[in-house]
Amino acid sequence: MKALSNSYVPALGYHWLTRFYDPIVRLTTRESTFKEALLRQAGLEAGHRVLDLGCGTGTLATMVKRSHPSAEVFGLDADPETLKLARAKMARAGLEMQLDQGFASALPYAPASFDRALSSLFFHHLSDQSKDRAMLEVRRVLRPGGEFHIADWGKPTSPAMRLAFVAIQMLDGFATTRGSLMGVLPELLALAGFERVELTRNYSTLFGTLSLYRARKPRTGEEKNRPL
Repeated sequence: MKALSNSYVPALGYHWLTRFYDPIVRLTTRESTFKEALLRQAGLEAGHRVLDLGCGTGTLATMVKRSHPSAEVFGLDADPETLKLARAKMARAGLEMQLDQGFASALPYAPASFDRALSSLFFHHLSDQSKDRAMLEVRRVLRPGGEFHIADWGKPTSPAMRLAFVAIQMLDGFATTRGSLMGVLPELLALAGFERVELTRNYSTLFGTLSLYRARKPRTGEEKNRPL
């Protein structure tokens, strides 16, 4: 999903390509490897409430529910077509999750209502302003001490990875992916009021360097003067 302030662009840029999203991501991004690593990194526990932000076709949300059946899993995306695919995937797996249509800039959830927020291949679709707003919204809906775990395109680790990333820029736009080349997500997370922000791992893929990040919302009493 590529979300803007009040609109979105479909997965892979065009509605007619949405049905090909899953096989393309699976074949080109080492999907099972990096998503399993993201889940391990998240340290999910029984009974956690988990948000998959920009859930797309629901692959990550499904993995969360399968590995942690007692978790309450929510997925949010602006694209109704990808949500249809996610609901079909959920039904085939016999899993119960809540899938909502909405924007990352205005999450339809109460403050301090999630233990973990996860996001996979989402932030590189957003404008700079939308990135900032989405991170503030994630901090709002996380409980004190809750964690945010992201997998997305990151700063290229070699000239070959930089060249490979041109394909993503041509598909998803040069303006929104500029921050990926600069590796700005840790800085943006810190500016949004998260702590213990770090890049934890890089993966080389056919389309460039894919990075994992993590951050924590300060516990009660640790918050300083941060924007809401």
